[in-house]
Amino acid sequence: MDLPHNSLWADRALGVLRIVSALLFLEHGTTKFLGFPPGASPAAFSLSWFAGLIELVGGALLVVGLWVRPAAFIMSGTMAVAYWVAHAPRSFFPVNNGGDAAILFCFVFLYFVFAGGGAWSLDAVRGAAGRRAR
Repeated sequence: MDLPHNSLWADRALGVLRIVSALLFLEHGTTKFLGFPPGASPAAFSLSWFAGLIELVGGALLVVGLWVRPAAFIMSGTMAVAYWVAHAPRSFFPVNNGGDAAILFCFVFLYFVFAGGGAWSLDAVRGAAGRRAR
């Protein structure tokens, strides 16, 4: 079946990718700061604590689609640092060092920097309201 080249569906798929990725990322932050789901809590002001703060705030921003590009830029960089600091030293291969998710998050968030948040984002609503006001 040949699908039409329709930006509406591409925008919706981008929105779904943003929401699902953000919820998965947010879960890491809620584990560290809210104890849900139960997991390890980092020491205050440690590198892991700052990563958790970015996961919590950045994940929430991406879920609702607010300031997607700057939030995704920071989140992408955080995941790059997480990979090279926490995973890569364990093994060269991501499947052995547990860094698969960090790599995927890094590049998905980097994509959002350029593509934006897609459908169902507050950024899109704010942009539409700004266009109507002109």
